[in-house]
Amino acid sequence: MKNSKPAIAPGYRTVLGISFFPGCASEAVAAIRDGGLLIAPAAPALKDMDRNAGYRDALLGADVVLPDSALMVLLWNFLQHDTLRRLSGLEYLRELLLQPDIRQSGNTFWIMAGPKSASTNLKWLAEIGISVDPEYVYIAPIYPTGIADSFLIALLNRLRPQHIIITLGGGTQERLGLYLKQHLAYLPAIHCIGAAIAFLSGDQTDIPVWADRFYLGWFFRCLSNPKGYVPRYWGAFRLIVLMLRYRDRLPTLLIG
Repeated sequence: MKNSKPAIAPGYRTVLGISFFPGCASEAVAAIRDGGLLIAPAAPALKDMDRNAGYRDALLGADVVLPDSALMVLLWNFLQHDTLRRLSGLEYLRELLLQPDIRQSGNTFWIMAGPKSASTNLKWLAEIGISVDPEYVYIAPIYPTGIADSFLIALLNRLRPQHIIITLGGGTQERLGLYLKQHLAYLPAIHCIGAAIAFLSGDQTDIPVWADRFYLGWFFRCLSNPKGYVPRYWGAFRLIVLMLRYRDRLPTLLIG
């Protein structure tokens, strides 16, 4: 199976050289169902597009890129007098978990950040009627700059799930997703949804639907853990500099 990204399809916006998906959550689910890599980049990672080659390659190699960053969407619409609609990873995940093929036992493989978060997430999934066999859960190691995980590749090639859902941090999960797309013997649907499931399961602070809709997810995270998130989101304002300079062009990659 091969999923091709329509880089110049009607409605798509090219922001910082990346073609962003213009549709709603159900359309994004349909676009990736037959295989490929879906990414929902947030501002704290997007700001490093000019100095993180691995992350940049993952965005360029993705089949569907969601306009998840509220800062990026607001700034783009202001600069270009446009009406690009934000589609968050959280909104996407809510829709994804309604799909019968996702809920089917043995059809979805979960890559989790750690044992504690995996336990919380799996308990919540069971509560909403999604039972996950332990063999279909993988606790990711701490990956170096260059990702290589032959054990995971062998496991996935043996199980051959239709869907792989990666719940790691931004900057890592995208690189892992591209690695899987390039090295697996088949092409599943690879969903990089990051912390979205943690907002639903209670592993992180709850973000109400209305707050996500009004671009306030970052605010709830900062309230829940100021020391952890305020510096992260403050640093994300570097994205403004990139947007003002490059707009639709791919930023020059800094060397050294």
